[in-house]
Amino acid sequence: MMHSKSPFRLLAGLAVLILSLAGAAHAGPPFLTDDPEPVELHHWEFYLATQQIHNADGWSGTAPHIEINYGVLPDVQLHVIAPFGYNKAPGEPARYGYADTELGIKYRFFHETDTLPQIGFFPIVELPTGNHNEDLGNGKAQVFLPIWMQKKFGDWTTYGGGGYWINPGEGNRDYWFAGWEVQRKITTSFTAGMEIQFRTPDSVDSHCSTALNAGGIWDLSDTYHILFSAGHTVQGQSEFQGYLAFQITWGPQEAKEDGKSKK
Repeated sequence: MMHSKSPFRLLAGLAVLILSLAGAAHAGPPFLTDDPEPVELHHWEFYLATQQIHNADGWSGTAPHIEINYGVLPDVQLHVIAPFGYNKAPGEPARYGYADTELGIKYRFFHETDTLPQIGFFPIVELPTGNHNEDLGNGKAQVFLPIWMQKKFGDWTTYGGGGYWINPGEGNRDYWFAGWEVQRKITTSFTAGMEIQFRTPDSVDSHCSTALNAGGIWDLSDTYHILFSAGHTVQGQSEFQGYLAFQITWGPQEAKEDGKSKK
């Protein structure tokens, strides 16, 4: 299991995973740890993404999912993920179809100061739109109630927090998720980061787990971006996690600048 390996071997493995993804190719995405900073007022974020998980149960994830975030009010962001999910257990046929829809509202209630971090609340609801019999959905609505905080120090940004998952269903357990991320702007177009995440058991036959992920954000322009991350558990069930996305961002300021350039 991964927790028997030294931290240096683990970091080296993560570096290899990142380089391989970058060749093929929050805050928040590409990490599971989120941040309190909402999308700017009347701005949009659009992601075409895939998230992969491999453990003793086989492969599962999204292929793809669409995420949309919109700054509807100052300090308030609307959030939706519409996923197509799949799972492939050893010795069984693959299953594919629409999975559980995610809805959320991010509200930043405290702005960052010279000494204090910004803080936000980001409740999320997972609607049971996927086929539970095909292992493409939970079968019941889930709710996540987290608090996130973030602080910037020059080219460095750190954020994290966590919350409680209400996870109904046969064999399921409510559980806690917590994470923390540190990232640094390496160049004007590339930011690298690493997170640690922890969760308590989410089912009657599972255990606590801790994972490390590393990844980056490559800004192709002010509008187009590539995000990626990969990692593995270091405690608990052996599990690989991977994420890759193409992101488009736009809003009123960009439209205004485009209009000026056409005059």
